[in-house]
Order: sequence, then structure tokens, then C-alpha cells
Amino acid sequence: MSITFQKSGPENTTQTIEIAFKEAKSKGIEYIVIASTTGDTAKAVLDFHSPDDVKVIIVTHNTGFAKSGEQQFDDEIRKTLIKTGITVHTGTMVLRNQGSAIRKSFGYSQEELVNKSLRMVGQGVKVGIEMAAMVCDAGLVPPSDIITVAGTAKGADTAMIVAAESSNRFFDIRVREILVKPW
Repeated sequence: MSITFQKSGPENTTQTIEIAFKEAKSKGIEYIVIASTTGDTAKAVLDFHSPDDVKVIIVTHNTGFAKSGEQQFDDEIRKTLIKTGITVHTGTMVLRNQGSAIRKSFGYSQEELVNKSLRMVGQGVKVGIEMAAMVCDAGLVPPSDIITVAGTAKGADTAMIVAAESSNRFFDIRVREILVKPW
């Protein structure tokens, strides 16, 4: 299954999440990993998730992403998600943190080269691949097929089946199928 949205953005969030849950159930995929910066996209998951369903992991930006010491993800939304059995993971972003510091000091980093290359396919593709490494690194999923959901700036507009692997095996990660993405 592959759908292309005519434009990116949060108006695609509900349909993207719906596709992710439908495909996880039909293909027997155990984990759905969803990017959410502030919690808005994560809240939309509550309409689709039930505790006996697939396992859902929300991945936030790292603390300090926008401003030193601050977390952008809403703490009340985090508590609500956890009460419903959804895992919320805040960790080091594989393709950003140290590379951003190196780029700021020296004008270039290898992580930025990988970032820009993946963004040629789509921002949600880049984020989905990065999250696959992050959740493996954290021990939240085994190296296996997962569904990732991410977006372009706000909301969700990309869903993929990804063979997850830890960040030290980053180039062993495989995109098995792009379920939906913007044009």
C-alpha cells in the first residue's frame, strides 16, 4: 500500500495514524513509533490505541532541543499517554545532537550529510529512520520491523515500515515500505 498526499502538514495526521494502525494489524507488526514535538500528534494516537493493541512509542525531541534545559513536550499529555499504556521516549537524537555541535563549530558534520541526504526523500522519512535507531538504542524495540510515523514540520504525514536497528548499525536499517508520504 502506498499513498501520496498532495501536500505536507498536520491536516494529514489522522489519516497517517489510521494507516499506520491498519497496516500494523494486517501485517502483524508489534510496534508503532510516532514522532511528537509538543504532544499534539501524540494526542491524536489516543483515538486509535487500545492497551491490548500494538505497542505505541512516542518519540519526543531531546530536552534542550529548542532552548537549553527545556522540554517542548507537554508534561500533562505525557502523563495521559503513560496512563493509557503508551511509552514516551525522550532521548538523544541520533542524527542531530553531537553533529549539530560539530557543525556549529566547524561548519560541517557527517550527521548533517546523512540528514540532508535522507531529507531528499522526505523529512518524515529522515525522522522515521532516526527514530528506528533511537528506540533500538533505548532497548524499547528489538531489531525488527516496526512502523514509524513522522511529519514535515508539524503533524504526521509519513508512515513507513522500517527494519529497526541500533545507531551503531545505522546503515543496516532498511525502509521496507513507504505507506504514505507527501508529494
